Parts: sequence; structure tokens; C-alpha cells
Amino acid sequence: MALGRTRRPQRSIDYWPGFVDALSTMLLVITFLLSVFMLSQFFMSRDVARKDDALSQLNRQIEQLTSLLALERAGQVDAQSSLASLQATLDATDKEKAGLAAQLRGSAAAAGAAGVAADESARKLDAQGDVVSNALARVDVLNGQIAALRRQLAAIEAALNASETRGQEAQARISDLGSRLNVALAQKVQELNRYRSDFFGRLRDIIGNRPGIRVVGDRFVFESSVLFDSGQATVKPGADPELDKLAAAAIDLEREIPPNIPWVMRVDGHTDRRPIVSPLFKSNWELSAERAIAVVQYLVSKGVDPQRLVAAGFGEFQPIDPGLGEDAMSRNRRIELKLTER
Repeated sequence: MALGRTRRPQRSIDYWPGFVDALSTMLLVITFLLSVFMLSQFFMSRDVARKDDALSQLNRQIEQLTSLLALERAGQVDAQSSLASLQATLDATDKEKAGLAAQLRGSAAAAGAAGVAADESARKLDAQGDVVSNALARVDVLNGQIAALRRQLAAIEAALNASETRGQEAQARISDLGSRLNVALAQKVQELNRYRSDFFGRLRDIIGNRPGIRVVGDRFVFESSVLFDSGQATVKPGADPELDKLAAAAIDLEREIPPNIPWVMRVDGHTDRRPIVSPLFKSNWELSAERAIAVVQYLVSKGVDPQRLVAAGFGEFQPIDPGLGEDAMSRNRRIELKLTER
């Protein structure tokens, strides 16, 4: 009886359509997020370009005003030289006029004394009259020249006064532009300091109190042993988690700092004072520079903008501990991170 029963076929559940729908939805969400991110990057880049153009235009205005001020000063010097030359000419003309007037008075006196003479005296008087007439005509010409010179002097003095006024106005504009630039730069430095404090505070919270990582002043310091093996400039695998946290914090910082603030993250490599013995590096300087470059390249591989990164090597020449013991040497072998102006 039991064998004669017919077995019903078991129904299997097909999960594949639901999985495909979920995967399609997730792809659509990712595509939407990428589109929003690209649009935000485009608008931020355009705002940065506008700010740079405005700053360049302001610098060009300052250069033009400086050139104008230099030309005004040169014009003042030339005008003062011309004024001195005209004044000398005027003095010489006054002297010549005084001499002619004295000559005229002498001629008139001689003519009065010879009034009782004969025909020869009359001829002399005629000749003297001609001399007097010529002298008077020359005096009139000199008077006209003097009047013209005085008009030129007045015009030059007016031009000098106008030039001084324009120079003062240009200087005032330059001073005002300089003051506004200084205020703008000070505001940007203050904003960068605020973001620097937030960034280091966030790193301190993310990385925690791990030995070999600490904050010194305005720098975040990794001891070299955390990131590199001795005498090597290749990031060791055990350092990936710490550098991944650093890269994530740097990417968040790029989004938060406004595009009009020029900043970079400087990665500094340092060694101890002991000479290096390695076929790979000729000096501690090369080792420190290669380590800094290795950290920068790692951060770039994790998505950090390379335009926001700078690598620098200082060798053994910037120690933070002047001691000669092994602890001091260990502290001096380090990688430092610092936010600074570009």
C-alpha cells in the first residue's frame, strides 16, 4: 500500500531573479553616487579656477599700479630738472634786461649833455636814438620771453602738483590692495590652522594610542619602524592598515577644505645620525627622501589627490632628540606629516 503511493515532486525556490534585481539596484545606486561625485568635483574645480583668475588679476593690478608710480616719480624728476633749467634761463634774461636798461639810461644822459653841441652832436644824438630804439625793441622781446617762461613755469608747477596727487592716489590704492591681500591671506591661514587641528584630532582618534605614532606640535609623527624595515624604503605589509586610515582621513580632508584655500600635506622623511651602509642608498638623505616618496605613492594609490601631496627628505639634519642612545636614535628615525600652505 505504501509502495503504491505516488510521490509528489518537490518544488525548488528560484533565488536568481531576486539576486539579479538586488544587484541591478546596487549598480544603479553606485552609478548615481559616482555621477554626483563627478559633478561636485567639476563645480569645485571651476570655483578654484575662478578664485585663481581673480587673484592673478589682482596681482596684475598691483604690478600696473607699481609701474605707474615708478613712471610718475620719473616724470617728477624730469619736470623738476626742466623747472630748474627754465629758472636759470629766466635769471639770465633778467640780468640781460637790467644791463640794457642801464645802457639806455647812460645813452639818455649822454644825449642831454651833448644838447649844446653842433651838427656832429646831432648826428651822435640820431645814432644814439637808433640805439635806444633798438634797445627798447629788444627789451620788449625780452619781456615777451620772460612772460612765456613764466607761463611755462606755472604749467610745469601745475603738472608737478597733479603728478604728486596721482602718485599719492596710486600709493594709497597700492596700500589698500596690500592691506586687503594681507587680510585675505591671514584669513586663509586661520582657516587652514583650524582644518589642521581637526585633521590631527581625527587621526588621533582613528589611529589611537599605538606605540610609535604620536603628535609633536603641528606634525603627526610615525616612527620609521612602524612603516619600514631597517635600511629599506619599501612600505612593509604590516603598515598598510595605518596608512589606509591616513589615506581615508586625507580624502575626507580634501572634501572639507574649501577650494580657495591653497594647501598641501607634506610628508617628511628623517633618519638618525649614523651613516648608512647599503648598496641601495648612498646617504641618509637619499634614504629619507625615498621613504617619503614611498608614503606619498601609497597614499596616491589609495585615492589621495597627488596635487595635495609633497615629499621631502631631511636625512639626519633635523633631529627631534639630541641624545646618542638607541631610544633617541629610534625617535629621530621617523616620517612626519604636516599640513602647510602651497
